[in-house]
Amino acid sequence: MTGPLTEPAADAAIAAAARSLALPTIRSEAAALADAAARDRLTHRGFLAELLSAEVDARTERRRLRRRKEARFPRVKTLDTFDTAATPVDPAIIATLAAGAWIDRGEPVVLLGDSGTGKTHLLIALGMAAIDQGRSVRYVTAAGLVNELVEAADDRTLTRTVARYGRIDLLCCDELGYLHLDPRGAELLFQVITEREERASIAVATNAPFSEWGATFTDPRLAAAIVDRLTFNAHILETGHDSYRLRHTRTKTKGAAPKKTT
Repeated sequence: MTGPLTEPAADAAIAAAARSLALPTIRSEAAALADAAARDRLTHRGFLAELLSAEVDARTERRRLRRRKEARFPRVKTLDTFDTAATPVDPAIIATLAAGAWIDRGEPVVLLGDSGTGKTHLLIALGMAAIDQGRSVRYVTAAGLVNELVEAADDRTLTRTVARYGRIDLLCCDELGYLHLDPRGAELLFQVITEREERASIAVATNAPFSEWGATFTDPRLAAAIVDRLTFNAHILETGHDSYRLRHTRTKTKGAAPKKTT
């Protein structure tokens, strides 16, 4: 019969078991948490609960960071840095969308407004909030998505690509309406929208009112079908016409000290 393990032997056994079970936080934190538990006179159950909680918290954070990377956001934007005083969008609506129930219901969101009015900020921030809630998100521009779909069609992998976009909890599509799409590209984009219809949410940011989407998609019938799918049960937020970036630049310019002349 073997005697009790020494402290170094116990540490080595914990490290080996944690490595085998792929529990990196337990492997790195077990000794420190055990010392803290001894100081705080925790029971064995209390120590085990803290150790497992540390592993769960670390795993949740790693998963969140991985999903942020997979989302491919061009930059980090959050709802708490969005200037609600500079937008006509009701802050209560933003708070409701931040909770994410619309994603569970597969409802679309359309952010409609001129350049510089916060559409992309809101689009990314809603995506970040969804990730923090444990959802999978992907950010794309409309042109980038169409280019990817065209390449997939040429490589005969279109079905797999469309299905992959269909499995994402939230698809954030930016810059819809900035560029004209040829008939082939518009039809491929329509396939992705149809794949997600009433089942998985899509959030779109556009600078073009719905009446002008015919110029983007060239085919009036296709434009009407896309508008129909993106507006059914949708949350439509109009961000206005006053560019925040331009207003911010003007404010800085007015506040700058005049240059001295000699």
